[in-house]
Amino acid sequence: MDFAIPSEQQAMLEEIRRFGENEIEPVAGEYDRDETYPHEIMDKAAEMGLLGSAFPVEYGGADYSMLERALMIEELFSIDPGIALCITSADFGSEAILEFGTEEQKERYLPPIAAGEAVMGAAISEPQAGSDVTSLTTRAEKSGDEWVINGNKMWITNGTIGDYFVVLCETDPDAESRHAGYSQLIVEADRDGFDADKISGKMGVRASPTAELILDDVRVPEANLVGTRGEGFYQQMQFFDETRVTVAAQGVGIATGAADRAREYAQEREQFDQAIAEFQAIQHKIAEMYTDIEAARQLTYKAAWAADRDDVDGTRYSSMAKEYGSRVAVDVANEAVQIHGGSGYVDDFAVERFYRDAKITQIYEGTTEVQKNIIARELLS
Repeated sequence: MDFAIPSEQQAMLEEIRRFGENEIEPVAGEYDRDETYPHEIMDKAAEMGLLGSAFPVEYGGADYSMLERALMIEELFSIDPGIALCITSADFGSEAILEFGTEEQKERYLPPIAAGEAVMGAAISEPQAGSDVTSLTTRAEKSGDEWVINGNKMWITNGTIGDYFVVLCETDPDAESRHAGYSQLIVEADRDGFDADKISGKMGVRASPTAELILDDVRVPEANLVGTRGEGFYQQMQFFDETRVTVAAQGVGIATGAADRAREYAQEREQFDQAIAEFQAIQHKIAEMYTDIEAARQLTYKAAWAADRDDVDGTRYSSMAKEYGSRVAVDVANEAVQIHGGSGYVDDFAVERFYRDAKITQIYEGTTEVQKNIIARELLS
């Protein structure tokens, strides 16, 4: 068993670290406070090949494996979670097009994302439909050679800046199976009847825009159907093993960023004529933080490895990694604030931002409670 990161991937991480220290870290607090999207940083990320990194080369991507993506995500999120989410979610929803889309759809929608010319999103959740996807009410009805879509989508990443979205809709309400009546449609943001209402005042990841999408008689052509009609639910479920690995990597990155800053602060901050890092209570905190991070990291890498190989236990590993990685992110960020004391309670120090940013990893892509249900189901079925 070889735990070493290959030299090619190590060079990638070093390049990302330099990019983060030079371009992201100095302005991260500003974008967080203003809740603004980092357009200039996104342009530079595109130049580095960080957008659409999983796309095959023919569509402008770097053809990264799941493990390589996990490494990239971890590194970016250790620098600043908000801007990192903007970079790594620019292609959110593209999994459906890559796996089930037509060649025409791939050629039209994927290259602009990798080039930094477009941003996309996945529109699944609704005001009354979160973990229970089958309770969604957004409907799409055929009218000639078009689909007419009506409904609202909630908590949509990239909602106000996305150029197109893969929207999960009910297309066959009379289907015999409760899971067989849904389809995914590509909806361009410039179509009549499409509107996005920004959700402000989020606890964390504020640079990444979140919105409610309103679809009022939005018409899209038949060509915008992704894959087979009625297979939308199954298409969506197929990718959770991957997206949950990415959230696990986010958690590891957030925890690492918070812990590194706390360790540095503990070595500089003096009380009772000595650095607080010399007190056993602080030493134990730091020891536990890094031990938990390493455990979460190895579980995340195993889940990524399983996803790359379509391992039969991939679902269990991805949910384990997501649940544990997000828990470690929250716990470590909490301890990082504690080590900073009063200074950690204000935004003069980055740990305050990491503390707020950490919590979302326990909510999106399936809550902690849902992950435990999945793990138990996989073990007991």
